[in-house]
Amino acid sequence: MNVHDSERMAGLLAADGYVPVEQVPEAAARATEAGDGGADVVVINTCSVRENAANRLFGNLGQLASVKKNRPDMQIAVGGCLAQQMRADIVKKAPFVDVVFGTHNIDVLPVLLKRARHNRDAAVEIEESLKVFPSTLPKKADSSYAAWVSISVGCNNTCTFCIVPHLRGKERDRRPGEVLAEIEAVVSEGAVEVTLLGQNVNSYGVSFGERDAFAKLLRAAGNIEGLERLRFTSPHPAAFSDDVIRAMAETPTVMPSLHMPLQSGSDRILRMMRRSYRRAKFEGILERVRELIPDAAITTDIIVGFPGETEEDFQQTLEVVEKARFASAFTFLYSPRPGTPAADMEDQVPDDVAAERYKRLLALQEKISFEEMQKLEGTTVEVLIAETEGRKDLATRRISGRARDNRLVHVGLPAGFEYGRDIRPGDMVTAVVTHAAPHHLVADSGVTGGLFSHRKTRAGDMWAEKQACPVPDNKVTLGIPIIRR
Repeated sequence: MNVHDSERMAGLLAADGYVPVEQVPEAAARATEAGDGGADVVVINTCSVRENAANRLFGNLGQLASVKKNRPDMQIAVGGCLAQQMRADIVKKAPFVDVVFGTHNIDVLPVLLKRARHNRDAAVEIEESLKVFPSTLPKKADSSYAAWVSISVGCNNTCTFCIVPHLRGKERDRRPGEVLAEIEAVVSEGAVEVTLLGQNVNSYGVSFGERDAFAKLLRAAGNIEGLERLRFTSPHPAAFSDDVIRAMAETPTVMPSLHMPLQSGSDRILRMMRRSYRRAKFEGILERVRELIPDAAITTDIIVGFPGETEEDFQQTLEVVEKARFASAFTFLYSPRPGTPAADMEDQVPDDVAAERYKRLLALQEKISFEEMQKLEGTTVEVLIAETEGRKDLATRRISGRARDNRLVHVGLPAGFEYGRDIRPGDMVTAVVTHAAPHHLVADSGVTGGLFSHRKTRAGDMWAEKQACPVPDNKVTLGIPIIRR
């Protein structure tokens, strides 16, 4: 969701005449190690799900303070969930920040920058409810072959550990026609993969009173001509229904990958989390998914050290992980968020106990991930080639991308093939998996004379056209600056 919002911020700035600093050599030349890039405007889009997000924000702002002192006309804007939560307190802690805006008013970013410049004072504007749906705003996407399409914003759940409903508001759904029209638009622009976004996608339709709206949306989107891969994130186990599973299984365009947040395997902890499902329901969903979609790769979220968690509770989480055989898991140490009920609960788990449990969970999931990856050795994979997935690709003569089940695959290039010339980002490559690692697969079959096939796509054609045309595209890169050490 934050990546999607950043694309909209970038689109708004481009529409207002801003260009990326990389296209202005004299500006880029003044870049410092603070990560400012030499830019006149730095926008930081924030998250507040975990405590370290706030630490990162103020750490980065501290790095930028000296740049701002030497270049007082440089503007720093802070947006997103942490801005929605902290409001003017950001300026109190970092008085050199020029603009603070929240999750409900992304559309005013260019106006606030102008106001701050004119008034020579910080412009802070936070709305309590959504004024303009982000998906209706201009966008500048980093990818020409994959697109995010938001189907809803906000959340009606009341999980005791989560600050999101407070910062994003109650769920608001877009009408199906609007969603399908945007998918058709991004496909016409070259996208071959679309990911539907929502805080709780399978409750889609609650705003307009249609219970099976998400399953219908999957089927309708899956039939859009030119779309090859359809994904979604994230569902909630409490509302995940069999009609969605059937829609996934019966719509070839919907990819066999599913992110299903567990959070805890203990019913007692799930009640304290106010998660409104229990272990048996969660395991039942996985069983039905695997019955209809045997090759599905299922990932999850797990919180370790929630207040009141005992060793017995934690063991129940390990039991579910062992049984579920997740392809991977996003595992988190519980982080108290101010304003959430869990932050005020008694019996907070000591840090050393939570850390020890976290290490055990991580070791178990790493073992399972590796074992599940090894099962795929010798299988054939179709890989959508990406532009920036693999850091060692040039050294190993491999190209990287995602298989249909969303696993990362590094594909060996046979002699005579060159990345960017013959095979472009957005193209499809088919090869056989020759090696497995815990977090990726290697498919070197083409290097040894085995299977290797390449299919050009419209997305690859459009990528090639952009490379051949040196006209600036006004793409603006946003995000937290990198601190170089």
